[in-house]
Amino acid sequence: MSDPCIICVAITGSVPQKADNPAVPITIDEQVESTHEAFEAGAAICHAHVRLEDGTPSSDPDRFARLQEAVAKHCPGMIFQMSTGGRSGAGQARGGMLPLRPDMASLSVGSNNFPTRVYENPPDLVAWLASEMRKYDIKPEIEAFDLSHIFQARKLHDAGEIADTPYVQFVMGVKNAMPVDREVFDFYVHTVHRLFGPDAPWCAAGVGPGQLMVNEWAIAAGGHARTGLEDNIRIDRDTLAPSNAALVRRTVALCEKLARPVASVKQAREILGLRPAD
Repeated sequence: MSDPCIICVAITGSVPQKADNPAVPITIDEQVESTHEAFEAGAAICHAHVRLEDGTPSSDPDRFARLQEAVAKHCPGMIFQMSTGGRSGAGQARGGMLPLRPDMASLSVGSNNFPTRVYENPPDLVAWLASEMRKYDIKPEIEAFDLSHIFQARKLHDAGEIADTPYVQFVMGVKNAMPVDREVFDFYVHTVHRLFGPDAPWCAAGVGPGQLMVNEWAIAAGGHARTGLEDNIRIDRDTLAPSNAALVRRTVALCEKLARPVASVKQAREILGLRPAD
């Protein structure tokens, strides 16, 4: 298989703290340094959350602006993807940074259970976030925590609420949501191809110990791969990951093993139909 594989690095997230792994980048400076190392290792997309100095999740547009500007400076051409996830704010505050016009933003199109709460994505908020992404020419990455979310992406696309072909990411391994299951994964891939065509790009993310396995499934099946400390803080059961770059290098090694070239930032932008970097 010769199609390039896009590697996305989810650098921080909303949950892991330095008490869990000291390598989790919290401050803007730490995030920039960690992203640059991951970029040098082969990551083409930075999936970004921001935190307050004490590690509390935030949707602060000023922090996103500082991070976006610094990543653009130090990682030329890297795709910057902002999270609109629900742990960082409530309601439309989750999209308050979208006027910054990042290349991409995550879009969860339905609700599901998380380890200790319901991850709420009501239809009116999903519609508003999608409209903001259209307004600012931001490509959404559909976060599919459940099979129904892929069908919802098709519905939104048919209604004109999502422009172009959706980029669907399967999220597997979140406690109380979709487990890491090979038959389910294969059906997800089949469903994306059935609803959006055989050439529609897609990605997969495994949370916790499932990260490596889901990375390998995705690369072998012709999809793209997400890694990073947001989803998994370990290299193996007994060893904390020393950096986001270490997890990216592990994903690059899988690409080499499975004869998939790693996508450059230019190739990643072309595959996803994004505008050229400024």
